[in-house]
Parts: sequence; C-alpha cells; structure tokens
Amino acid sequence: MADGAVSENVVTTEILGDVALVCIDNPPVNASGHAVRVGLVEAIEALNAAGEAKAIAIWCAGRTFMAGADIREFGKPSKPPALPDVFNVIEGSAIPVVAVMHGTALGGGFELGLCCHARVAIAGSKVGLPEVLIGLLPGAGGTQRLPRLAGIPFALDMSLSGRQVPVEEAAQAGAIDRVVTGEPREVALEMARAVVAGDLPTRRTDQIEAAYDAEALAEAKAAAQAKTPNLVNPGKCVDAIAACNLPLPEGLKVERQCFLDCMETPQRAGLIHAFFGERAVSNIPEAKGPSREVQTVGVIGGGTMGSGIATACLSAGLNVVLVEVAQEGLDRGVATIGKNLDGAVKRGKMSAEKKDAALARLTPELDLDALAEVDLVIEAVFEKMEVKREIFGKLDGICKPGAVLASNTSYLDINEIAAATSRPSDVLGLHFFSPAHVMRLLEIVQGDKTAPEVLATGFALAKTLKKVGVLAQVCDGFIGNRILAHYGLCSGYLVLDGASPQQVDRALEDFGFAMGPYKVSDLAGLDIGWMTRKRKAGDRDPAERYAGDIPDRICEQGWFGRKTGKGYYLYDAGAPVPNPEVAEIIEAVRAEKGITPRDFTDQEIVDRYMTAMIVEAARVVEDGTAKRPLDVDMVFLFGYGFPRFRGGPLHYADTLGAAEIVARIERYAEEDPHYWQVPDILRRMAAEGTSFADLNKA
Repeated sequence: MADGAVSENVVTTEILGDVALVCIDNPPVNASGHAVRVGLVEAIEALNAAGEAKAIAIWCAGRTFMAGADIREFGKPSKPPALPDVFNVIEGSAIPVVAVMHGTALGGGFELGLCCHARVAIAGSKVGLPEVLIGLLPGAGGTQRLPRLAGIPFALDMSLSGRQVPVEEAAQAGAIDRVVTGEPREVALEMARAVVAGDLPTRRTDQIEAAYDAEALAEAKAAAQAKTPNLVNPGKCVDAIAACNLPLPEGLKVERQCFLDCMETPQRAGLIHAFFGERAVSNIPEAKGPSREVQTVGVIGGGTMGSGIATACLSAGLNVVLVEVAQEGLDRGVATIGKNLDGAVKRGKMSAEKKDAALARLTPELDLDALAEVDLVIEAVFEKMEVKREIFGKLDGICKPGAVLASNTSYLDINEIAAATSRPSDVLGLHFFSPAHVMRLLEIVQGDKTAPEVLATGFALAKTLKKVGVLAQVCDGFIGNRILAHYGLCSGYLVLDGASPQQVDRALEDFGFAMGPYKVSDLAGLDIGWMTRKRKAGDRDPAERYAGDIPDRICEQGWFGRKTGKGYYLYDAGAPVPNPEVAEIIEAVRAEKGITPRDFTDQEIVDRYMTAMIVEAARVVEDGTAKRPLDVDMVFLFGYGFPRFRGGPLHYADTLGAAEIVARIERYAEEDPHYWQVPDILRRMAAEGTSFADLNKA
C-alpha cells in the first residue's frame, strides 16, 4: 500500500512508514453500524495480508470514540459481520493493534478497545458498558475481556451499574494501559510508533487468565436478585462474567447465550421502548419551531416547588430572580436553594466553584416589579385559581413584551389563567414535578392561544434543564395527574373493599414501583389530595362511589404524611411503620358504608390498579390530551416512578393485549359499572387486533 488514505468509506486506512492508522468516521457518534463493521474487518485483514505495517492504531474522527451500537439498526435483522466477530478478527491480528479512545467509548466502543492489544485513552474521556440499562449485557466480549484485564470486581461494577467511568479510574484498574493528552490522530500515530519501539507493551486478552473471584460473583448475584428481582439481565450478566475462567472462545459462547436470553425478555423490550421514547418525545413539530431566547428566569414563590425550579435553572447556567411576599419566606427559599446546591456538590454533580457561581446568579426580591426584564416567569404559588389569576394580571403590566408567562399549576386551567392577561399567546403551563431540581419530567401545557414560539420555548427550556419535556393539552390534571386521579380511586376502592394500604403498597412495589401509592401520598402530602377533593366536590357525579372518606378523615386529624410525621405510616421512629389509627378509621368507614371486607391477592391488586391506569391513559390519548401513547409512557416513567423495565402503562398494556384489558374491565364492571367503563379506543383496538405501538407509528 502507498502512503495516504486508501478508502473513501466510513473506515479509512492511512500508512505512515511502518505504522498504519485506521480511522472510523461515522458521524455523529461513530456508531458501530454495518459499514463500520465491514470496514474494520477489511482494514485489519488487508493490513495483515500486506504485512508492511508493524503496528496498527484505531482512532475515531469527530468528538468521540465509538459510542456504541447504531440505533438506526435497532429492531432490524443484523447484517454480518456481527460485532463479536469483528472484534475476534482484531484480536487475532498478527500485527499488534492499539486503540486510542477519546470522548466516550461506550458499549461496543469500549469493547472495541478491550479487544485490541493495547488501550490508550485521552485524559478526561470516559468509558462504559451501559447495556444493563436497556435490559441487555455487554455482548461483544465485554464480560470476558474486561475481567481478564481489570479483575472481576471492576468488571462487575462497570457491567451492572452501566455508569460512565473516567479513563483515569479505568487505568488504575488495569482496563486502560495509558492515559495521555493530545489530538486523537496525533496520539494514534505516536502510540503506534511506541508499540513498534517497545515503549508501549501489548496484551492479548485471549492470553490472559482472569483472577477468579468466587466471592465477588456470589455477592453480585445475590445483590442482583435482591435489588432487581423483576429483571433477568443483571443475573445473566453475572453468569457471563463468571465464565471468564474458561478459555476465551468458550467464555464468549457463554456470553453470547446469556445475551440472547436477555434479548427474548419483555423487560428488554420495555427498556428499549423507554430508551427510544425519551428521544422521540420531543420529536414533534411543536418542539422544533423558533423559540424565544431565555437567559433570565423569574420564579414566583420560594416554597418547595419554587426553590426546586430555581435550583434547576441556576444549575443549568440561567440567571434567576426569586420573588416572595415576605422576607421570612424569601430567606427560607434562598436557604433551600443553597441546600439543594450543596447536595449536588456532595453527590459529585457540581463543583464547589460552580455552586458559588450559581448562587451569584440568584437575585432574591420582595417585589414583582423586579421581574420587569426577565425573559420567562414561572409562577409556583398556592394551587388556587384566584391567586394565580391575580398574579398573572399583575405580570401583564410588569413584564416586558415578549416575556413568556408560565404557571407551574398541577391541575388548573391554563386558558383561564391566560385570560387574566392581555397577552394569552405568551402564556403556557410548565408543570414541574417535585423535587423539581431532581425529577426529569416537565409537562408543557399548551393553552388555546399559546403562540407556537412560546411552546417551542418551553421545549427549549426543558432541553436546557436536561428534562424530558412532554406536550399536554388543557384538562384537569393534564396527562399525569388526570390519570393519577382515576387510578387513585382504584387504590381507594381496594382499601374500602378489604385490602390494607400496606398490602396495596407491597403488591405494587413487587410489581416494580419504587414506592406504593400510599407511601407516595404520604411523601407528597395528603393535604394536596384533600384540597383537590374539596375543590372538585361540587362536580362529583352522584353515581360515583366516593373513595375519599378515609383520606379525608386522616387529613381532618392534621395527619398529612411525612411532613407531619404521621399519615398512612408513622415516621418518628426511623423506617416508616403502619399507622394503627388509620386501620381504625378504615374499619369505621367500612362499617358506616355497610362494606364486608374481602381478601385480595397481590396479583388481583396489581391487575385492577394497572387496568384502571390503562383505562384513563387510553382516554387521554383518545381525546388528544396526549399526542401519542409514548407521551403517556414517558410522563409515567419520568414523573410517577413507573417501573422503567415495563416501558410505561401503554407499552405494558400492549403486553396484555387490548382484548384482555377489555375483558377485565367488563368483569370488574359487574361490581361497579360507573367506574369501570371500556373506552372506545380500547374496544376498537380489541376488535381490530391493533396496539398502542401501532398508534405511535401512525
């Protein structure tokens, strides 16, 4: 071969004296698509056949090393060569191969590095094996080569956590041979020459015997079973790593079988749906139009929500003007923001210097007039329409033309709030979830007169804050809280009819929720639901079976959950324990209503609760409150603790099938025909044999 590039494909080879540089250039993240796989095999085989080079360096153009699989190929038949076969070719090269990693080498990208004979990384880069996060395990040699290089405990940590590991840490463990500085191509040339000169030792993982650690493997297997009992892939990942004591070809066969076992699970399908849904949720015209510039955000209210919103904005580099009506409340809000930022520093999410810079961008004020020049205002005050309308009426005369006026309301009508201004086109809902600086969901609520660029500004803000923005239309509770209000009735009926709050919580936690509904209610504050029930009391259908007597009586005692130390559970003795007085209230209410309690199995609880959730979620899609089923799924994954491996309520509905859901509803309707009614969309899907996934594609 002559000096210079020999291919115009995504993989090119450059001969420079006695070394060869193989470059992957497949923007935007150099994913391991079919052309890359073919190109790597052709390059390595051609170089070995020519026999001119004494060392090969693989590097990547652009901002990152290979960052994993090509998502454009997900769900399509795989074209040979498969990635494991590509890496076997590279490892089998008679000419030593060095990988030069930069940016993020994730999944197959890191496995590419592992199969090479030397691994070099540019300082500040990260490596990772994130397959566990989508229901899989490293399937291109990661479970076999990494433990041989860095030991079983490190391989278990990387493979089971999915975390991105700084290359400096990986080098300490032995997974990377050298950390350097410089530009990728120049480093690749230098390292290839170092291999030739003997200054960079090479190691083939097929010639390394792993230091077997039976104790670490047993502990990891037990932890996987305890922490993720609903997931197959963590245990399978441990099984694959345990095979690293076999010769490499045999270990790779075990890894492949474990990988294929994971591919067939519903958990993998749910996690893949979540992965793509997170990216697709903002792929709508409303999010792509021109938006207004936002540098300074006004936040009205220094309570839990307001301080959390302010924290999120400050952490994202925005300026914040925080307004409260009294000095005491303002001081408390500023202190909460400081505490939130301190927490970010302790968790390693922010440096002390960035925290100080964030606080310097905070301007506390006691007068709404201080919002005259902000680009966007987020009102986060008490959930009462008259209060919000009064504030927006004042903002109308204070804020500059073009400022976006947003309400953080959880339920209330954005159109009615907007009508308090002379510029309803500038008004929208931005419904944050508590704690607002942690929770990733942001419901972006479109009023009847919200301008397109204002809506696009909401999505741009979500991106700035690193949140998942979901479009919702106006209704009581929007997407999430509207559905919650419906299936919340179901949990109330379950307790009225014989289940205990603790059994309901346990059944749903076993299903995969991090917390059951009664623990969640205690955490959020029982007074919130109480206030909503009182607000809607006049609109209650006389035919509705009221499920609020029990929580109403709990609230009448002044027990609002965690914040008062007492709710469905007691919180003054460490871990929460059931409140025995709640059991007395439940018994009294049942007696007054003439209800003879009956037993429910945990599965019956899950079936009723999930069916109720699906029913209202289907209606939300049917009437257009949510644009697509996947929007509902993302709301529940990122705002309501829905188990990610189940993909969301409507993805889960597809695993049951519309016909089964309709049959359940009709069976339950024999007890309560008012509550259990089949939505037209579900009946139509059952008749046609279609699914919510089909609607996502429409």
